Amino acid sequence: MNSREHTTELFDFNHPAVRHLAWLCTAPQLIKGRSVFKPSEHLTPEYQEKLTHWDKYPSSMPERLRMESPPKRLGYYFEQLYEVLLTDLLGWQVLLKNLQIQSEGRTLGELDFVVQNTTDDRIEHHEIAIKYYLGVPNGNGNGDAKWFGPNARDRLDLKRDLLINHQSRRTEEPEGIETLAMHGIKGPLPCRLFMPGYLFYPLGEFLNPPSDAPADHLRGWWVYARDAETMDTSHWIELRKPHWVGPWRQNQPPSPDDTNERLNSVDELRVPRLFAELEQDRTRGQWREVRRIFVVPQTWLGEKAPK
Repeated sequence: MNSREHTTELFDFNHPAVRHLAWLCTAPQLIKGRSVFKPSEHLTPEYQEKLTHWDKYPSSMPERLRMESPPKRLGYYFEQLYEVLLTDLLGWQVLLKNLQIQSEGRTLGELDFVVQNTTDDRIEHHEIAIKYYLGVPNGNGNGDAKWFGPNARDRLDLKRDLLINHQSRRTEEPEGIETLAMHGIKGPLPCRLFMPGYLFYPLGEFLNPPSDAPADHLRGWWVYARDAETMDTSHWIELRKPHWVGPWRQNQPPSPDDTNERLNSVDELRVPRLFAELEQDRTRGQWREVRRIFVVPQTWLGEKAPK
């Protein structure tokens, strides 16, 4: 799946926060398994009417979404969206949030959300993340790859292991059970995992998708900055956080000068940048995202490149 396959309904939302929230409700995830939380399995059809109402009357939106400019910290913004999804769309209650687990003065970990699931009448522990990984060929010629984040210290296999084998089990550990008990909650708790995002494939190369990623995951492309210089980037714009969440649209045409300036800074500043290629929808007078491209500096992996 790529950006062209975003539904028209998402692009019809004018308010970015509503569009981002709508994306969150149905976005494919980067992990699979019985513990994966899929909001679409719990949402009733009325949630779309609520989103439409919020989009038409922004003053009616939950306070967490009523901001002139959303926070630039992607993780914090994603957390806000997820809380609105739980409380205002599903009608569930967030009992605890970002609860630190401590022992002898040391922080052992944190519980993202402790939730009263009123649909199934149970208390759950939710661990969440939004992630973007770029596939780098292993060099063996068979299409296998390692998947690195824009910060190359982050890797899909490491994050998956952390999420499934460690973070999800924190309420099973004595310190987690004790911490919950201090808040009147009996552990251990069933854990639900939520990790939407994108996988970016090297442009012009074949890669096998990760074996532990669902087949319907969202896809983009990535190139080195020097290769982007040979491409037609006249319809590109940089996506700045937190607008990595959900599809981008705008009324004005892309500015090639601005895009070139941002592209030129990738190698200079040694910072990967995410761009969206836009296509004009003449019937609506909009420019809409059709694909995403990460542009990375030559120094991106450094010594961390796979052997």
